Amino acid sequence: MQKKRGWMVAVGALAVLLGLSWLALVFLLPSDEELTARARAELQSRLGVPVALGALHWRLLPVPAVVLEDAATGQPQPITVKKLTAYPNLGALLARRLQFDRVELEGAVVPQLSLRAMDAQPASLLPDVAATPLERFVFRNLTWVSRHGVAVVYDGEIDFDANWRPRQARVRRPDFQPATDLTLTRQGQEDRWTTRINVGGGTAHGEVAVQTRDSGRMQLEGRLQPVGVDVASAVSAFNRKPVIAGKASGTTQLSAAGSTVGELARSLHTQTAFTMGRSTLLRFDLDKAVRSLGQEHAGQTELDSVTGQLDTQNTPQGMVATYTNLKASSGVLSASGKVRLANRHIEADFAVDLVDGIVGVPLLLSGPVDKVAVSVPRGAIAGAVIGTAVLPGVGTAIGARLGATLGNIFNPDPPTKPKPAPQPARKP
Repeated sequence: MQKKRGWMVAVGALAVLLGLSWLALVFLLPSDEELTARARAELQSRLGVPVALGALHWRLLPVPAVVLEDAATGQPQPITVKKLTAYPNLGALLARRLQFDRVELEGAVVPQLSLRAMDAQPASLLPDVAATPLERFVFRNLTWVSRHGVAVVYDGEIDFDANWRPRQARVRRPDFQPATDLTLTRQGQEDRWTTRINVGGGTAHGEVAVQTRDSGRMQLEGRLQPVGVDVASAVSAFNRKPVIAGKASGTTQLSAAGSTVGELARSLHTQTAFTMGRSTLLRFDLDKAVRSLGQEHAGQTELDSVTGQLDTQNTPQGMVATYTNLKASSGVLSASGKVRLANRHIEADFAVDLVDGIVGVPLLLSGPVDKVAVSVPRGAIAGAVIGTAVLPGVGTAIGARLGATLGNIFNPDPPTKPKPAPQPARKP
């Protein structure tokens, strides 16, 4: 009986202590009105844009939390938050400091162009937490809207070490198959992370590292190895229209530099040397485009192999993608060339060889990606046929170069820059 009474007294004392702590916490908490005013002022000061808060209040049970609902920045394309729940550190709260251990974001829309108006470090958005930031940030149904209006939804979680170093991070495309996700795992206390990427039914694993200079400027370097990535599936995972279908493998080098995370992202440069086996060029028939002098090209082109290098460079105006050393071949044709894609505008130059005797036809593509103009310069077919006649049975690479050159010579259109007039060809 004495032991039972002892336990009852202990439990009762604990309940009283917890109750007193809860009451003390209630009195220490700022009011919802005070919290809203402080939050609005802090956000507007730190973000540099007006902020509207629909509701901001304390929730005490089951554990204390700050709940923000229906927030939006005052921009032409506002950044919106449906609900954000922040769980404060109780020890800091009792000391009258607002520090958060965990933040959960449910439903947000982030237009890329609006985000560019601010370049805050994560630590600048919360007071007094640079050395000990959030332990965990969870987001669900976060919609990223590209500068051209393409919306993509993400889920993810990030666990932080001191100074905002991610210890573990995972970002994924929910409800998309095959699985499309990125996982970062920090290697000890180094600023180096193992990277595991699943996309298009294949992988692109590797690692990235960040070096911080004495000036505070950061340099990012990384290497990935894409293996068996279905290009059409990978592109579709981010709500883009694929141009080619087939599995790609290769190596990717990453580099970036900047004083903030935002600057790192905006300067990211990638170089990928890739190879593809049997592939299909979607919505474009190369053979038809050449034979119709660019007037018709609807259809597909079956290819046995494709190789080349893709360089991407983030810029203030968006990403610039450049394909060089492109080579594609099938049983009926081969092609080589280069492509530049920037601000949804394409410029491409190919030399196409057809196995039935037409060699080195220059094929030009230019214009907006949703309305590409396809052309074969005048005289190109004649030049290509002469190239075949001059070099019968010689490799298509030499024939393509000669055919394209002769096609330009036989092109009666005036060049963009004055050139010496060609000498008349001698009759055989």
